[in-house]
Amino acid sequence: MTSNISVSPSRDILIIGAGELGMPVLRNVVRRARDVDGASVSVLLRASAVESTSTDKQRDIAEIRNLGVDIVQGDLVRNSIDELASIFENYDTVIGCTGFSAGLETPMRVARAALQAKLPRYFPWQFGVDFDVIGRGSPQDIFDSQLDVRDLLRSQNETEWVIISTGMFMSYLFEPSSGMVDLPNDTVNALGNLDTAVTVTTPEDIGALTAEILFTEPRIRDEIVYVAGDTITYRQLAETLETVLQRPFHKVEWTTQYLLDELASDPNNMTRKYRAVFAQGRGVAWAKENTFNARHAIPVTSLHEWVKENIAP
Repeated sequence: MTSNISVSPSRDILIIGAGELGMPVLRNVVRRARDVDGASVSVLLRASAVESTSTDKQRDIAEIRNLGVDIVQGDLVRNSIDELASIFENYDTVIGCTGFSAGLETPMRVARAALQAKLPRYFPWQFGVDFDVIGRGSPQDIFDSQLDVRDLLRSQNETEWVIISTGMFMSYLFEPSSGMVDLPNDTVNALGNLDTAVTVTTPEDIGALTAEILFTEPRIRDEIVYVAGDTITYRQLAETLETVLQRPFHKVEWTTQYLLDELASDPNNMTRKYRAVFAQGRGVAWAKENTFNARHAIPVTSLHEWVKENIAP
């Protein structure tokens, strides 16, 4: 437990990344920061992202500027830990929103830079499952690196940390590559069995809830905060699709052993690693009624609402 840190609200805030999660976090933190005297929001982006000619990137950069967010250029991979620490020293709060796209070693490098900078408050990239419950040695070996970050943060008392567990992005259920929902063939492929549960949340809701957690009083520190758009079994997923889309869905169980065998035949396949760990059902779901959003009566998007808005004709 940290004990020597100011309890004043976060005011000088840096968000790392402006992708699928970073943009909703930026929008909502800026909105909530308007109620905090002297608060400012910045975003750390690679020079290549700022200078990109991509229409999507240009649109995001324009929105960031319109929000009044200061753009700080930096690279989590190319910059040294010392260089990252020198950037973080200008802020009292850093929120990581880059995922694993920057590489397996990056979460630890960023955490070390945060501690070297004596950052008062750090929200690491841990948006996802409960790595503590899953434990080390799971089929998804990159989760061990997230446990390394947790161990590092827990071993010190100069930097407050807040971890937000969100489950998977709700849209990932419907990504063709995930294999869980096969819409063209009206099939739900259950990871483990039909009664395996999974927590899912939209990036937009994660952004809004992150902003609320950031500014909530009494101040949250050195804590894992659970949020959820919905917690459902694969059986309930199929039932929801049948109800909203008004057609039957075939249900297939991809057993844990089947998925482990698949992974053994292609051990570097990231999708198969994720499938195998989700099939085991540990640390990938929690009761929605016990979450931060439920306790604070914050509305979020349910699976039924998401399907109706994004898939139904």
